[in-house]
Amino acid sequence: MHAGAHNAITDIPGILVGHAAVTGEDALSGTTVVLCPRGGATAGADVRGAAPGTRETDLLAPGNSVQRVHAVVLSGGSAYGLAAAQGVMDRLEAAGEGFPVPGGVVPIVPAAVLFDLGRGGRFTARPTAETGAAAYDAAAPGPVLQGVVGAGTGATAGGLKGGIGSASVVLDDGTTVAALVAVNATGSPVHGPTGRLLGARHGLPGEFPDTEVAPEAVEELAAVFRRRRTLTPATATSLAVVATDATLDKAGCGRLATVAHDGYARSLDPVHTAMDGDAIFALATGDREAPGPEALYALHAAAADVVARAVVHAVLAATPVSTRGGSWPSYRSVTGVGEPAGGAR
Repeated sequence: MHAGAHNAITDIPGILVGHAAVTGEDALSGTTVVLCPRGGATAGADVRGAAPGTRETDLLAPGNSVQRVHAVVLSGGSAYGLAAAQGVMDRLEAAGEGFPVPGGVVPIVPAAVLFDLGRGGRFTARPTAETGAAAYDAAAPGPVLQGVVGAGTGATAGGLKGGIGSASVVLDDGTTVAALVAVNATGSPVHGPTGRLLGARHGLPGEFPDTEVAPEAVEELAAVFRRRRTLTPATATSLAVVATDATLDKAGCGRLATVAHDGYARSLDPVHTAMDGDAIFALATGDREAPGPEALYALHAAAADVVARAVVHAVLAATPVSTRGGSWPSYRSVTGVGEPAGGAR
């Protein structure tokens, strides 16, 4: 096994990623869009957190009619941020992409939101349809910008600055599995006694720095976690999109999303709390044949691993932020641990 060319979700052929940030004074929020190949991708979802904000997830149930989605939107702004999906729908409609109906098309755009309201200092600075349209316009293949961008602009993780991360793996049979995560967790990405990132043990050889964290930095990380300000219900949430080029039906995508949640459990402690609305979408483009039992097992195992690795990339790529709404150090600013190998920053 090895990472794809960009160690990112765009290693799945046809998938594009775009980010946009809310503009204006005292703003710290944004939107990320994952665009599917032309014609869409089969999709499923699994929402585990107790405080979710989602759109079109019921449509992804196996028994429901529509089989393919055309984009997935991850956004800041809590429930207000669901408006960003409208901008993506508008762009897709203009491009002729959507579920065909008499007179036109209806783009299918599931979405989920995380809480970052007021973190820039202005509560009303949140994504709109225009933000979603800007993320669509920025969507591109190749390296994925990570860290304090898009839906990760206002994200935090256990008191540290959170953000966007991505990772991929090519399995022995040639199947690619990848994830993009917006890390905005109540729980911590750090192993308290050592100061190391929890998910780093699931990295590929040489992917993450193998550096001891100094005792004073371990103490500071513990203090940052104690000072975190996400202990009000519904004020966190980590979001992810997992994708593969294998052929899966909607039930198979739902199961892939379910197993992918294990990646959160490996890299964030705790997860799925009353403060979090953790959700994962899964996409299957169908460029490769349907996996048999052994290949399906490997696919599921890889989904959990790429989510855990994407969380680590997000935390390592994040930079400190200080606004009128608060200040958040980054893992690197506290520990001095360097950037990982691979992935765009």
